[in-house]
Amino acid sequence: MIPIARPMIGDEEIELVSEVLRSGKIAQGKFVEEFERRFAEYVGTDYAVAVCNGTVALDLALKALDIRSGDEVIVPSFTFISSANCILFQGARPVFADIDERTFNIDPDDVLEKITKKTKAIIGVHLFGHPFDLKAIMEICEDHKLFLIEDCAQAHGAEYRGKRVGSFGIGCFSFYPTKNMTTCEGGMITTDDRRIAEMCRLLRNHGEESKYNHVILGYNYRMTEVQAVIGIVQLKKLDYMNEIRRRNARFFNERIRVRGLIKPFEAREVKHVYNQYVLRVTEEFPLSRDEFVEYLKKRGIGCAVHYPKPVYKQPLYINLGYNDVRCDVAERVSKEVLSIPVHPALSDEDLRYIVDSINGLGE
Repeated sequence: MIPIARPMIGDEEIELVSEVLRSGKIAQGKFVEEFERRFAEYVGTDYAVAVCNGTVALDLALKALDIRSGDEVIVPSFTFISSANCILFQGARPVFADIDERTFNIDPDDVLEKITKKTKAIIGVHLFGHPFDLKAIMEICEDHKLFLIEDCAQAHGAEYRGKRVGSFGIGCFSFYPTKNMTTCEGGMITTDDRRIAEMCRLLRNHGEESKYNHVILGYNYRMTEVQAVIGIVQLKKLDYMNEIRRRNARFFNERIRVRGLIKPFEAREVKHVYNQYVLRVTEEFPLSRDEFVEYLKKRGIGCAVHYPKPVYKQPLYINLGYNDVRCDVAERVSKEVLSIPVHPALSDEDLRYIVDSINGLGE
């Protein structure tokens, strides 16, 4: 089976993890600080704060902005559920915006329709590795005095007009194993705002300002030294791994030729890093999407639907009263999308086999 995703863990990561474990110093320490420094430098921000996962990064970013009960935060309707759930953690209300049909990212025009007096922030998601329209969303934030949070969980190293994502608003990254780089689990918050960084550091460590001096109510959201050393090595490999993803995507773009499949779009001003290679299976394709999934699986090709329904159609949100929400593009796209493998572990033989298997349906 060709897996839909595979983390690229090498000997250097394994050796460093062994060294850390043998040292006995495995809680947050010097390697976490080094990872933070290197990650901030890579993204292009003054500060980076390491945490235990990407959902926590989003949660702490909103807490640092003092988002609370009665506030509204606009979020795309087509994304992983944590992009919206982090708003619920604050007692605030997620407001779902529709998406752009080509990029799958938040639609600035629909965002404008959803702003109210209660709106405090916008969470934009760089979905599947393609940056959202940062110029348009940043202008909206400036005009309406809103905070901007970038959900960069799937976009490590992606660029918008030559600048890396995570450096425009408050960046929130995940290092889950399926991401472009991993620490097994882990997350990072990036910002140029010293106050935000300091607040996130307090919140991740029991509100502790100095040893046994706790100034606010905080949490245990720390990253370990084991995760950090993996991250340090993975960060060095990130650009190389992203270029392989881009090369693999170009291979598919140039060779998949079956009527009814829409291949991924890449805007001119962005660098797409293809956390996922997402096809759209339209009515003109010879098989339904479900039939296509079964066909690929029988041929040993991993695939997945990211995502089968808009967030507001999840039972959690229906039970919260979101029954009347409608985002037409998100609902249509969710019935068509299908991800195929694009990760750096694919061999040339894997790539050719995937293309031949798909093109065989058009013969």
